[in-house]
Amino acid sequence: MSKPTSLADTLWPNIQDLIDNGGNLSIGQIPPVRCAAVAADESNMLAALLRRDGESLVELLDRLDTAIDKAIEQEIYTDEINA
Repeated sequence: MSKPTSLADTLWPNIQDLIDNGGNLSIGQIPPVRCAAVAADESNMLAALLRRDGESLVELLDRLDTAIDKAIEQEIYTDEINA
């Protein structure tokens, strides 16, 4: 029997998969940055995004989900914090 589909599975499948497989997310203030979203697996930072002016949390999570996919599928790691 498969698990029921959750809203997170539908909206952010890459974020859900990362968490389900031992990865982690950090969203919020990461001094000196006012707000950022960082995703990592056991050994690599996959994405570090700065929240843009006027960007909603949903929009930030959408960008994070896309960045995680790029990191896993294409080995393209997004780092807006240290850029």
